[in-house]
Amino acid sequence: MNNLSNYGWGLPIQASTYAEKIDLGLTILHGVMFTIFILWAIYLVYCLIRYRKKEGVPAQYAHKATWTSLLPDGAVLFFEIWLIFAIGIPVYSHIKNDLPQRDKATEVRIVAEQFAWTIHYPGSDGQFGKTSPALINADNPLGLDPTDTAAADDIVSVNNLYIPLGKPVLIQLSSLDVIHSLFIPEFRMKQDAVPGMKIPVWFEPKMEGEFEIGCAQLCGAGHYRMRGDVTVLSPKKFQDWLASHKKG
Repeated sequence: MNNLSNYGWGLPIQASTYAEKIDLGLTILHGVMFTIFILWAIYLVYCLIRYRKKEGVPAQYAHKATWTSLLPDGAVLFFEIWLIFAIGIPVYSHIKNDLPQRDKATEVRIVAEQFAWTIHYPGSDGQFGKTSPALINADNPLGLDPTDTAAADDIVSVNNLYIPLGKPVLIQLSSLDVIHSLFIPEFRMKQDAVPGMKIPVWFEPKMEGEFEIGCAQLCGAGHYRMRGDVTVLSPKKFQDWLASHKKG
């Protein structure tokens, strides 16, 4: 499955475990709003006919309001409160608070900068190597310290995130310069990358394929080209990918 086949007339495909929960809230919200629109249109046509000018009867432009006039507003208010507490808050809490355990997840660091996404894998030892701004150059975009043994097996990729299927992904997100926003539409995952902060964000893919990374925050003249790809592989193919990079 490639990027182009992920999009249609509606929302992109649901490629993460919590995408369906987010879409449920959107579907309910848009369904109710469409219903309200139709009901108001019907009421408007009724008023145009009921209170129009007729022979010997002038047009009526106002009528005495009663407490029943507040019923539609009360119904909308009740629906909004229900939507927030029954769907919105539980889904938001799940996404923001139910972070996977590090030993049961694929942990990566993503560093945003104008105008690229740099992905840092800890390697087979599971430890991220030390980094230093003084060591950053074209061949070492994160400034990995070559004298640190934990950095020896680390893998760095630019604009290409490879992850295994059937395992949650825990991302530590940061930024080198300005505010960016990591957005993967098919996973329904979006999180600002703020300079000076490391922000955890997670998702669990539920299908193999290629998915698009975009920046959802205007970050400079090259914002339009700040994109990347997520490739979800089978566990075996992911291990083969890791092994190929360790050798190279």
